[in-house]
Amino acid sequence: MRLFLDFEKPVAEIEAKIEELRQVASNEDAIPIGDELTRLEVKAAQALAELYKTLTPWQKTQVARHPQRPHFSDYCRSLMTDFTPLAGDRAFGEDEAIVGGLGRFRGRAVCLIGQEKGSDTDSRIRHNFGMAKPEGYRKAVRLMELADRFNLPVVSLVDTAGAFPGIEAEERGQAEAIARSTEACLELGVPNVAVIIGEGGSGGAIAIAAANAVIMMEHAIYSVISPEGAASILWRDPARAQDAATSMKITAQDLLRFGIIDAVVAEPAGGAHSDPGAAIAAAGDAVEAALAGFDGWSRERIQAARADKFLAIGRR
Repeated sequence: MRLFLDFEKPVAEIEAKIEELRQVASNEDAIPIGDELTRLEVKAAQALAELYKTLTPWQKTQVARHPQRPHFSDYCRSLMTDFTPLAGDRAFGEDEAIVGGLGRFRGRAVCLIGQEKGSDTDSRIRHNFGMAKPEGYRKAVRLMELADRFNLPVVSLVDTAGAFPGIEAEERGQAEAIARSTEACLELGVPNVAVIIGEGGSGGAIAIAAANAVIMMEHAIYSVISPEGAASILWRDPARAQDAATSMKITAQDLLRFGIIDAVVAEPAGGAHSDPGAAIAAAGDAVEAALAGFDGWSRERIQAARADKFLAIGRR
C-alpha cells in the first residue's frame, strides 16, 4: 500500500475513492462502473503530476526521505550482475550502513559503494538508518583503493542523513575517516560517478561523492546540514525547517544552476517511490552515459578533471 505524504492529501482522497469503487466493482452483482473508475484514475494521475511540478524545497525533502523510496539494495539488484559484496575495514569491524562490492554494471566491471537505509524496522536498525561510523568510511577507502589498483570505475549511491554522530564514532575518529574517504575519492586514477538517490547529508555524503560526475535524482536533496539542524542553529527553532530548506538551496535544480552537480535525473510523476523500476532505470542510463564519457582518458586527465571541477565550485 502506498504511503501518502501530508501534501499529497488531495491525491490520497481520490485514491481512496478509486479503491472503494474497485471493491464495489469486484462484486458480481454490481452495476458497471468502469467509466467512472477510469475517470478517477486519470484525475488522480493528473493531480499527482501537477502537484509534483511545483514542489517546494521542504516538500522535496519529504519526498527524498520517503520510506518507500528505492534504496541502495534496490538499485544494486536492478542494475548490477555478478555483484560480490565486500565487508570490513580491516581495522575495527564491519559497518552495514555502507555497502560495497564488485560486480558488472551493464557489462562493465565496476566497484559499487553506497549507503543503505533499510526498508523495515529490522533492516533500518541493522544498517543504522544509513548513518555510517568510521569503519564504514574506512571500508569505502579500502574498496576505492582496490578498484583503483585493478582499474575499475567507482559508482557511489548516496543516501544518508549524515555520518553517525554518536560518541563511539567520535572516539574512533569520525572526522578523520570522512576526510580520508574524501581524499580517496579525489585521488582515484579511475573515473568515479556519484548519484544522490535520496538524501545527501553533510560530510556523510561528500565522503563518497567527491566524484568526476555528480548526478542527482530530481527530488533528492544535497546539503551541508539538514534543514532541521540549520533551523536549530539559525533560529534556535527546528520547527522552522521549512524556511531553512528554502534558504539553503538544497534541491537538484538549484545545485545544477550553481554548478555543484552535473546532471539531474527525471523521476516518474509522484516521485521515485511511485515507480521504482522506472526511476532506477533512468539513474542507470545517466550513470552509463557518464562513465562512457571517460572512456579512453588517462589517469592524469581523470584526476585533473576532477580537481578542476571541485576547485571551480564557488568561483563562478
